[in-house]
Amino acid sequence: MQLIVVPGLFFVIAFVFSMLGMGGSQLYIPILFWMGLDFKTQAIPLGMLLNVVNSASASVTYARKGLIEWRVALPFGITMVLFAPLGTLANLHLPTKVVILIFALFTATAAVLMLSGWRPSKGVSSPRARLVLGVVGGSVLGFFAGLIGRGGGSFVVPLLFIAGLDPKTAAATSAFVVTLSGLSSFVSHIAISAKPDWLLWSACVLSVLLGSQLGSRFMANRLRPRGVRLVFGIVLLFVSFLLIVKDVL
Repeated sequence: MQLIVVPGLFFVIAFVFSMLGMGGSQLYIPILFWMGLDFKTQAIPLGMLLNVVNSASASVTYARKGLIEWRVALPFGITMVLFAPLGTLANLHLPTKVVILIFALFTATAAVLMLSGWRPSKGVSSPRARLVLGVVGGSVLGFFAGLIGRGGGSFVVPLLFIAGLDPKTAAATSAFVVTLSGLSSFVSHIAISAKPDWLLWSACVLSVLLGSQLGSRFMANRLRPRGVRLVFGIVLLFVSFLLIVKDVL
């Protein structure tokens, strides 16, 4: 049952989230957990792997189209890579319910940001200010990426808006940043605590790869759908609510 339902569902998630510059782990992980996988040793590592596959595949498309702002992407991505292992170590010393609660609150906050559609009236334009924003933002988000198995795209995109990037460039740049942070987090979890089910993992990777390629090509060549943020913002709020009520309380 898992080999049929989960990959098909993840194909749809990858298609949409690749258009938003996000990896999709905010949905992959709770779905895997509800399908019976252990939250820390199976759901988070596989969710991070799919996050990396989705965002890396989309990044290739965006890089070819010239949509990635490298002067922002590199400092942001590098600091997230450095701080993700620290979050993974913290994960080992926290109870599972605490990790789920942090994940749920992180998801709910991201949903509010997505639903609000907030953008600053004036962006950060100077190279030095963008560097500082990338280093500070990357450090904080990298730690949480390792702690709860998230690439951080839901927060990277709003920060890139603050840096003055337009929506399309922000989504494309976020895809690259999320790839680096997700890879660091995934490697940390694999090295420390993961227990892979390689058959399920392979099926999920293939479906996410296909979905991300189709979604990123759609976004790169057309305007982003206006209703995507609304629908997935509501979905993320619902997921965070279920996690708190069903698995924390």
